[in-house]
Amino acid sequence: MTMSDTEMMLRGYGLTTAELFYRMPDYKNVLNSFVWQDYDLAPDHPKLFKFIEFWQDEIEGPLHSVRFTHRKQIASGEWRNCVGELTLH
Repeated sequence: MTMSDTEMMLRGYGLTTAELFYRMPDYKNVLNSFVWQDYDLAPDHPKLFKFIEFWQDEIEGPLHSVRFTHRKQIASGEWRNCVGELTLH
C-alpha cells in the first residue's frame, strides 16, 4: 500500500536529493553526474542506500562519490489539527 505525500510528511519522511558522481565505463578519466530524488527517512536513508546498491550491482559506471541533502517537509511545531472552519460571506 502506498502512502500519499501528505501521509509521508506526517510520518517523518523528507525530501532527499543525491548527486552521484560516476566514471564512464569506456573513459575512466571522465566524471559524470546523476541526480536522484525521493522521499526518505533520515538519518538511515533506506531508499537512498537501496538505490546506491542497485547502482553498484546493475550499472556499469563505477561510483566515484555521492553527495546528498535531506529536508523534512513538515517539522515539529509546523503542523496543527484544526477542528472547525469559519466561512465569511
